[in-house]
Amino acid sequence: MALKRQHEISATFSMASMTDVIFLLLVFFMVTSTFVFPTALEVNLPQSSEQTAIKPGTRVYLDKELQLFVSHDKEEPQAIHINNLVTYLVTMQVQAPESFIALYADEEVPYGKVIEILNLAAQNNLKMVLATKPAPSSATPVAQQASTNQPS
Repeated sequence: MALKRQHEISATFSMASMTDVIFLLLVFFMVTSTFVFPTALEVNLPQSSEQTAIKPGTRVYLDKELQLFVSHDKEEPQAIHINNLVTYLVTMQVQAPESFIALYADEEVPYGKVIEILNLAAQNNLKMVLATKPAPSSATPVAQQASTNQPS
């Protein structure tokens, strides 16, 4: 005896509810991302036409009040005394020897203080670079602009 079904089962799947869920997730992440503020220090960097795409492993911040802060990778910046700076940097360099240290010095910091910190790093064979922000295209030299605008 063969039993027949009275209703045919449809093999289709409705994606309407799935798109609603995706849309709601998109809106949620867009709204919550505006609440995330970077916890960086206020350091007004000098401008430079040369930039590097490599991210530093350790960061040293020198604000306009000449206070030092350090952070490694994605840590929060922590205040540090200049006497403890070399010990901290050497420890971080031992953990990640191929990384370098970036110095974020406010543009109002005296030049001598920046050189003092760079010299401390050089005396201990640490790779330290001075971080800058990109210069606007109008600030680049005319000869350099002409060479970059010529077709190859």
